[in-house]
Amino acid sequence: MSSSANSPVWHPFTQHGLGEPIPLIARGEGARLYAPDGNHWIDAISSWWVTTHGHAHPRIMAAIRDQSEKLDQLIFAGWTHEPAESLAAELIRITPAPLTRVFFSDSGSTSVEVALKMALGYWANIGAPRSRILVLEHSYHGDTIGAMSVGERGVFNKPYEPLLFDVDTIPFPHEGLEQATLDALEAACAAQKTGSVPAAFIVEPLILGAGGMLIYPAWVLAEMRSICARHGVLFIADEVMTGWGRTGTRFACDQAGVIPDILCLSKGLTGGALPLAVTLCIEPIFAAHFSADRAKTFYHSSSYTANPIACAAANANLEIWRDEPVQQRIDMLADAQAAHLSILATDPRVANPRRLGTIAALDVVVPDGGYLSNLAPRLIAFYRDHGVLLRPLGNTIYVMPPYCITADELAAVWRAISASLDQSFG
Repeated sequence: MSSSANSPVWHPFTQHGLGEPIPLIARGEGARLYAPDGNHWIDAISSWWVTTHGHAHPRIMAAIRDQSEKLDQLIFAGWTHEPAESLAAELIRITPAPLTRVFFSDSGSTSVEVALKMALGYWANIGAPRSRILVLEHSYHGDTIGAMSVGERGVFNKPYEPLLFDVDTIPFPHEGLEQATLDALEAACAAQKTGSVPAAFIVEPLILGAGGMLIYPAWVLAEMRSICARHGVLFIADEVMTGWGRTGTRFACDQAGVIPDILCLSKGLTGGALPLAVTLCIEPIFAAHFSADRAKTFYHSSSYTANPIACAAANANLEIWRDEPVQQRIDMLADAQAAHLSILATDPRVANPRRLGTIAALDVVVPDGGYLSNLAPRLIAFYRDHGVLLRPLGNTIYVMPPYCITADELAAVWRAISASLDQSFG
């Protein structure tokens, strides 16, 4: 059963003019999504990278039900509630000590907007205004205006270029070219021309998601952090996708021993159950906004900032991390992904097989594998017809399932990938 062609719904990242079917999902359980007629799909991308412990996890669902009967919504400007206070305290406990403040928002994009505004507000409030932002080539940070501005320019945002602000781009540290990246960042951070010293450098730690699952080593991340620290440039880690175990550790920065000045978290924050995001920062950034002068207030919010029900879901997620063997599940999934990937690694139709933690990816060798080629839509349709939810990025096929996926389910995903190669090259 699919959504009707007459439906008024306008879906994201969907070209309705192609007339592709849009399955109607009635419920989710574990790693599976079910249609009303019982047909099901294995969710091999965690419903856009958000579902960590599985759909409708009992502990998270119970927390949502319980909180919904107590307090559903509260203005967070000048008011507070226990779920937010508990969540903030636990986030401070599990993140490095220099991160002392938690600002709530409602999505990955808005957590990045908050981070950028924090950085600019910091420099303005200490009397040394800076406006220049450094970004990493091929990055993606969201679809709001600020987040688009610090992401890769291309088909995603070309119509909106008049709204975007200019940034300086640091080349991606491809294998063998890491030093060129570090040299470029050093030069950009060291600029001493009036008004040219950067305010901040924003980066997706260890792996660029929408940019094509591009992986770079932890030592490069550590060096980039050191360069920013040496020159007094704020370091923003966008862990919206990489956080909550995806890269093999709770946060990707952990693998490099990196402590950012500003940390963006979302997606798996609630286990994927409800939209919620946080931006954590070091104390000097908060202190720069702490004043009897109302003009120095941090002017950012949304109506649903720190929604109590979403915060309750996030608290349940953190309890699961405390009480259950989540890291063991992550390690087992990472090993299983490596084993499946190795089988296709020598296939001549495959290039650049790669894995980081629970994320596995490969590129299909085709003459034109760009994002707008017809390969991805054909693959998506093939997987949909074979009971798997996968959404390739151009010619890049990636698998990023919830940690509860069974061995049989994961094997079925990789069988579908292998069969899709046979179909594409048949």
